[in-house]
Amino acid sequence: MNGRELQKCAAMRARELPASTLEFPFGPDFDVFKVRGKMFMFHAVVNGERQVILKALPSDSMALRDAHADITPGYHMNKRHWISLHPGGTLTADMVSELVTESYRLVVSGLPLAQQPVEPHAFGRQQR
Repeated sequence: MNGRELQKCAAMRARELPASTLEFPFGPDFDVFKVRGKMFMFHAVVNGERQVILKALPSDSMALRDAHADITPGYHMNKRHWISLHPGGTLTADMVSELVTESYRLVVSGLPLAQQPVEPHAFGRQQR
């Protein structure tokens, strides 16, 4: 999939997630998706390439980068906890959707219980 399709696929999944909001705190060129005020995904254009940047567990981040050339350390973020998805590789729409959901779950699990819109350890797992 190309960069526009990659970002569109990721955004479609993000919009489906409970309490997800789209904001522009870094200006109109950066789509930032948050849950209860905490960022779980953003879109960037780096050197003319559209990317999707997501939160990931450090162990998952390393495994994903080893397995997929189109997944690299997160652009402009903590390289252990964030990944960048690049267009034109082997990523499928299902995989992008799953990675967006996992990023969301990670952020939700860090919220106080009263602010969690879903139970993070169970949300989305029945879909697999």
